[in-house]
Amino acid sequence: MNSSLISKIEKARRYAQEPERVTFSEFSLVFHGDNDEHIISFRQGAWHCSCDFFTMRGFCSHTMALQRMLEKMLPKEAISAEVTAD
Repeated sequence: MNSSLISKIEKARRYAQEPERVTFSEFSLVFHGDNDEHIISFRQGAWHCSCDFFTMRGFCSHTMALQRMLEKMLPKEAISAEVTAD
């Protein structure tokens, strides 16, 4: 195998173990909830979810779960107080 490719693979492994290197600025995804699938996005520093609870309250279990999963890769303002109040 090419030595430069080996070096890239080793670097990728190291990067994968350091999630704090990554900061999401925007993304969208499908969240498979217990009752339905929901479209969740993070854009311009704000969360959005297609579930009814989010529409009424501006947060929901889906966005809070993602905040927990991605905590090291989100800007600090993207983590709500509900998530950090363990």
